[in-house]
Amino acid sequence: MRGIVCRGSRLVLFAGLVIALVAPQLAYAAGTSTTTTLTAGTLSGCVQPLTVTVAAGAAPVTSGTVTINDVFNGVTPAVQLGSVSLNSSGSASPSVDLAAGSHSLTAIFTPAVGSIYVASTSSPALAVSVTTQCEFTVGVSNFIPSSTAANTLTLTAGQAGSFTITIAPSVEFTSTLTAPMFVTLACTGLPDGATCSATPENLEILSTTPESCPSGSPASACPPTSTMVIQTYAASTASASPDQGKRSNPIAWAFLLPGTLTLGGLAFGARRRRWLSRLSLLALVGLVTLLGTTACNPRYYYLNHGPPTNPATPAGTYNINVTAQSSNGVTGLTQTTTVVLIVN
Repeated sequence: MRGIVCRGSRLVLFAGLVIALVAPQLAYAAGTSTTTTLTAGTLSGCVQPLTVTVAAGAAPVTSGTVTINDVFNGVTPAVQLGSVSLNSSGSASPSVDLAAGSHSLTAIFTPAVGSIYVASTSSPALAVSVTTQCEFTVGVSNFIPSSTAANTLTLTAGQAGSFTITIAPSVEFTSTLTAPMFVTLACTGLPDGATCSATPENLEILSTTPESCPSGSPASACPPTSTMVIQTYAASTASASPDQGKRSNPIAWAFLLPGTLTLGGLAFGARRRRWLSRLSLLALVGLVTLLGTTACNPRYYYLNHGPPTNPATPAGTYNINVTAQSSNGVTGLTQTTTVVLIVN
């Protein structure tokens, strides 16, 4: 019996020793607290650069993701702006597009699967105020013909070129939409003899329209796009054909008009018996006859020779403003980007 008691005591002591050694590790594995910090860089138009750091005590946390949430104009629930992974230094540098208004930003850390760390949220919330209209942005890409210079279209007079326009709404803006919004596309700054057209001309933005297009996503899961074509013109090599439609005969008028005036003048002179009046009428008849026979008038020249040749689109470099405009019935929303057009 005494032997059994001794063996039992040893087992109890061994179990206690194991618990003493493993318990701290189990507590550590159950969850190591973390601290998430969110700071803001300099706001540039619609884009707000951010810096997020996550640490467990003094050690950086190098795995897991950080999600940026925003309470826009004090309206809850918060809108998720995006998610990024932590780098090897325990930080991330996302940039978010913000609509005009007040923003309350927080960063939420989510540990990787199987991690010993627990989630945490930055505090206090980071306040950002945006005064620029940033409801949506206008992007241009896929230039045809392609160019090594950014946002540049190089054409020869008479050639047409195209590029893709993307309207990317901010997440905060779409979260406030209660009805579809339509954006109309146009361009200004074209040289003489050049035109632009967008297909489609109007793009629809819904409350579900995403801000960006994930790789491999279908068009329905991407921001709306349109194709804009710029057409230039070469000089015409031949004059337009004269108008061959039904019109009066200039030769007939050259004889009929002077004859009519002559008869009228003779009748007037015979009644008045004034030689000065007769002389004046004869001079008028001679002038009209001269104009009728020589056809020195613009209409006669146009009808018989046609319009002049059309000039080519002038060579040069032009800044074309691509504009996207919409209105909610009260406030007009306009965003513009610039495309460089080079005509050779």
